[in-house]
Amino acid sequence: MRSRVQGVSAPLVGAACENACLFLTYNKFQDIILSIRPSVGEVTATDGAKIERRQLSLGELALAAGAAGAAASFLLTPIELVKCRMQVQRLAQEGVFGTAPAPSTAVAAGTRAYSTTATVNKAKLQGPFEIVRSTIAAHGLKGLWLGQTGTLFRETGGSAAWFGAYEAVSRAFISVKQAQVTSLGSDAKITKKDLSTLQLMAAGACAGMSYNIVLFPADCVKSAMQTQEELRPRQRGPDGKSIGEGPKFWGVAKRIYQSRGIRGLYAGCGVTVARAAPSSAMIFLIYESLESRFGNLFA
Repeated sequence: MRSRVQGVSAPLVGAACENACLFLTYNKFQDIILSIRPSVGEVTATDGAKIERRQLSLGELALAAGAAGAAASFLLTPIELVKCRMQVQRLAQEGVFGTAPAPSTAVAAGTRAYSTTATVNKAKLQGPFEIVRSTIAAHGLKGLWLGQTGTLFRETGGSAAWFGAYEAVSRAFISVKQAQVTSLGSDAKITKKDLSTLQLMAAGACAGMSYNIVLFPADCVKSAMQTQEELRPRQRGPDGKSIGEGPKFWGVAKRIYQSRGIRGLYAGCGVTVARAAPSSAMIFLIYESLESRFGNLFA
């Protein structure tokens, strides 16, 4: 049972850090866009009154989200490195991955990685801090950012899809509701605060699915890179540093594609999307509920 929840602390920390960082930087980049491109119809105030923000276009929101994702990627890579290695090390120790053919073709995606014909190391399982220390000892501080290219691609494009899909679906619901209100002769302006819980959750679910579908291959390659050290460790010199060049993003991507095609790059995508839909639905529902009650949380 323990092997199944190994590494659960890292994703919990990662999810909390990711969401806080994403929403904070997303709002800040929106402020930057507004300062660069103020709207003609924007309400201004010289008496200290609150200035009403104009509604950004979907393109502007996607740009702000992509920039926020790029910033968040530098925080997430070390956390996900620890998570992936904690999840894999027990399976590797128990020989779950068995043996494999030559390294040039022995590639799998997600939390699976390169297998080896060597005897599995029976050393004591490492905790998160031990993994950080051993990674720095073997590869230097930059070793914590192994897979940064994959995380950068995933977070930049994925965040643009995440927030973009949420805003697009939310605005579609708002347009429908606005048309209904207008048909009744009311001049009330519909906002997200007027959407139902089900509508907010539906928009959030679409966001979660879009995030994972758009750039799942980048996450697949990133995970393969980060777990390779657990299953196919490189030789180390007298100083404890690893000998030889580490895995490169495009090289790993090419090997996965040559071995399993496009299906290999999307291995596990269905399960990930099924998990992301309800979690994103709850994230956006909670965020909108808190913002409605307490105002702009990340102003």
